[in-house]
Amino acid sequence: MSKAQGFLNKYLFCGKQFYRQLFILALPITLQNLITSGLNLIDTIMLGWVGETEIAAVGIANQYFFLFNLIFIGIFSGCSVFIAQFWGHQNEASIRKVLGLGLLSASLVALLFSLCAVFFPAQIMMVFSKDGAVIHVGSSYLRIVGLSYLFTAVGFGYSAAARSIGNTVLPMLVSTLALLCNTILNYLLIFGHGGMPALGVEGAAIATVVARLLEVMILVAFADRIPALQVRWRDLQRITGEYVARIYKTVLPVILNDTTWGLAFVVYSVVFARMSTQAITAVQITNTVHNLFFVVIFGIANAAAVMIGHRIGEGKEEEGGDYAWSFALLSLASGVVLGLFLAICAPYILSSFKISREVYQSALFIMYFTALFMPIRVFSTVGIVGVLRGGGDVRFAFVTEAFTMWCIGVPVAFWSAFVLHCPVEYVVILISIEELTKSLVVLYRLVSQRWLKNVIQGMEI
Repeated sequence: MSKAQGFLNKYLFCGKQFYRQLFILALPITLQNLITSGLNLIDTIMLGWVGETEIAAVGIANQYFFLFNLIFIGIFSGCSVFIAQFWGHQNEASIRKVLGLGLLSASLVALLFSLCAVFFPAQIMMVFSKDGAVIHVGSSYLRIVGLSYLFTAVGFGYSAAARSIGNTVLPMLVSTLALLCNTILNYLLIFGHGGMPALGVEGAAIATVVARLLEVMILVAFADRIPALQVRWRDLQRITGEYVARIYKTVLPVILNDTTWGLAFVVYSVVFARMSTQAITAVQITNTVHNLFFVVIFGIANAAAVMIGHRIGEGKEEEGGDYAWSFALLSLASGVVLGLFLAICAPYILSSFKISREVYQSALFIMYFTALFMPIRVFSTVGIVGVLRGGGDVRFAFVTEAFTMWCIGVPVAFWSAFVLHCPVEYVVILISIEELTKSLVVLYRLVSQRWLKNVIQGMEI
């Protein structure tokens, strides 16, 4: 047997127990993400029936939410590193303290972003676009949808905590119910069916607020039946300044990681929007479809973080290291399969959009390139979000992401768009150099074995 065959047998064909646990964790997460992305695609198609301006306006308005989204996801992703390891260590009291701190932090951030969205929507839109019609439509959407931010943050916090202790079914079921509600309300309120007024993008915003409120109410009610998630005021009172500092030593790099990553994508959106409304529309449609195909990868990445975190919390670091290589190989294989599937489906998906020939051709080209590049993107995502974070190596993950995106991706975007005046398709290709660089750095870190860190060691209840 060659070394390559032995490597594959050990890490990729590693036995039923690994894949059974992966399946139990990843399938509900994948289904939840698939439903979310699928319904977002339906929302985009619905708005596409209204017009290209509405697609661009809501897409740009959601870049503001995207930034907020990354901050609270960063908070709970950092907290999840502790929750997964505490669960492996069978320490429920500490899980409640960490979750309570995360909920309090995210709620404060949500209130700040909501106030800005409600009172200064036009100013926010002007950062991303110079098209007056897009700014007007996007402002009316942002002013309403900003009311949902607190519900979204708290709901995500409970979902992330439930997944970190291995309960992936609850978030999936609740998210499914809420998002179905969102889609039905979109259909009624965007077009004025069922005796409702035709409100266009404002109807889409109202639907989002109602669905997010429903989601958080159900999640809080069910989470209160799980001892590890029963956060009470007394749990917050037991949090000391030293404890906050210890938690945020890990949480802050994750927040910075997600925020710098998100800001880079916001800058990319600004670049595409400044190029033309057709360019941002093509990219917006492509991103929506790409996210639909990427849900499997985030399911695998989240499962990796939970499984590796549990092994480290149990004191089984060597087994956690073996899991890391299994997920690395699995990510490459998944990327090949998903890339082929995306390439086959791309023309059929785009045919459902009411868009110009120019936008169609640009979006199709970008989708084909995305399909070709999928294995690299999947490997870096699972490596950063799943392996390095699950292993507690959050600072290295942050430095890697920040360097590749801000020292390579963002400069290349401006240079290719406004100096070379490349078409949008070539700008997308050149930006991808940063993803390739990131993958090589992640591979180097995995080989070094320096990413395995027990973040709960020595922490008191």
